[in-house]
Amino acid sequence: MSPTIRDLIRPVAIRGMLLRERLATGATFNPLDYAYQQDPVPFFARLRERDPVHRSQLLTGWVLSRYDDIDAVLRDHERFGSDGRKSPNGPEAGVYQLDEPSMLFRDPPDHTRLRAIVSKGFTRRSIEAWRLRTEQLVDQLLDEIGDVPRFEVMERFANRLPTLVIAEMLGVPADDYAQFRAWSDLVARTLEPTMTPAELQEAIVARNALHDYLAGIVDERRRSPREDLVSVLVAVEEGGDSMTTEELLTMLILLLVAGNETTTNLIGNGLLALLRHPDQLAWLRAHPDESEHAIEELLRFDGPVQVDGRTALANVTIGGKTIQFGEQVILLLGSANRDPRAFPDPDRLDLERGNKSHLSFGRGIHHCLGAPLARMEGQIALPRLIARFPNLRLDEPPPLFKDNVVLRGLSRLSVAV
Repeated sequence: MSPTIRDLIRPVAIRGMLLRERLATGATFNPLDYAYQQDPVPFFARLRERDPVHRSQLLTGWVLSRYDDIDAVLRDHERFGSDGRKSPNGPEAGVYQLDEPSMLFRDPPDHTRLRAIVSKGFTRRSIEAWRLRTEQLVDQLLDEIGDVPRFEVMERFANRLPTLVIAEMLGVPADDYAQFRAWSDLVARTLEPTMTPAELQEAIVARNALHDYLAGIVDERRRSPREDLVSVLVAVEEGGDSMTTEELLTMLILLLVAGNETTTNLIGNGLLALLRHPDQLAWLRAHPDESEHAIEELLRFDGPVQVDGRTALANVTIGGKTIQFGEQVILLLGSANRDPRAFPDPDRLDLERGNKSHLSFGRGIHHCLGAPLARMEGQIALPRLIARFPNLRLDEPPPLFKDNVVLRGLSRLSVAV
């Protein structure tokens, strides 16, 4: 079958599945829809109101959209697992595994063991030690942008800052930063069900190159430890805390990809929200010391991770519907963060809200290990960016979100200064 014919048939098949969904449940969920990718909020609202525990034929799983349901599933690792290999249907639909699964896709006891090890390099004290250097890197990037009439935020700032921070944390030479980011971007696409076969092949090549590159750094740190995260984890591994070299390298790749993508999206999505709400932008300019509250609200309002997934490890009834053992459960974190039952007036951006109960970093045993780092970078980056450019406003072309489903982020954010 030629690609042209496949391209013609696929939309027809999707429309057929969505029609059956609507007839059966009164609602549909199509994350491949361009309108959804650009603004999922109206779609979230319809699901919460019409069918909050929704059986998706397109995704062959259950889609949950209410805060309480999603919060409960995230906390219940005994009945909802992250290791899709436990499902009779195989790994979660749309997620490509390039090698042995990372901590992200492991359940206890393996997850418990690996998280305990890597958390030694992510203590609050160790993250705070990077605050001054992060401030310096933010100022460096802003200085490089300089006195210009307009610029593209993602390319010049949001994409670059997390790479600089995580690369320095891992002890990567400055000359390799651009290649480091390119590999990371390609591997990050493996989390997306919109990934094409060509992108998968590129990601495999990138992952192998990244693996070999990091293996060289690990070997070097064994010989000559430094003050970086790799040296900390190598010391833990050599201390007998049962982490193989392969697990260490997989962990480093996860930290790189997660550290880059989520913080980039936090900065981009957060700035766009501020530019679309001038009163809140003015408030943050007037209260830069309140950036901690501001970041929590920006995370809730349009978080960098919109979707998570679990596999049912038992038959579980939610909202009067029974999810069978082995079935996939798709958790709409972005919808939970806009649920009026959890957040009064949820579609209003209110930087003084300061509510940390959002689900943007997950919940339970898989709560994002790098959350303190992402928060710190956001708390520094956004106030300094808007202070440097006091007349910042949206410019043409208009903002454009990627066609992602899991990681929500902008491919373009043009501003005039």
